[in-house]
Amino acid sequence: MPWEFREDAPIYTQLIAQIQQRIVGGLLGPGARLPSVRDLAAEAGVNPNTMQRALTELEREGIVHSQRTAGRFVTEDAERIRRLREELARQQVKDFLEGMCQLGFRRAEILALITQEADENAEGEEKTP
Repeated sequence: MPWEFREDAPIYTQLIAQIQQRIVGGLLGPGARLPSVRDLAAEAGVNPNTMQRALTELEREGIVHSQRTAGRFVTEDAERIRRLREELARQQVKDFLEGMCQLGFRRAEILALITQEADENAEGEEKTP
């Protein structure tokens, strides 16, 4: 999963979000060791201080933890990861609904579009071997 950055938000907050997505998406499993700050910064193409700031925030949130000489690790707390996943999903839904309302869609129209897309997506999955 490549690192992608936008101009509309601070890089460190985008790093936090992308690391969280990697954790809840299973790319970084519970207990997984994270690469060093320098390695992560080089991979993302950011300043190591910026990556350090993001990782410090993730530690504060309890999503990762440090072991003195071994590095940083993803939490093994499955419930914490589940809650994070739900928080991220709720934010995605909220952002989507705000965007749809700005486009002038009402609840019934939004639900109809979601149902239609979900049905079409399910059909495509059934055809895939």
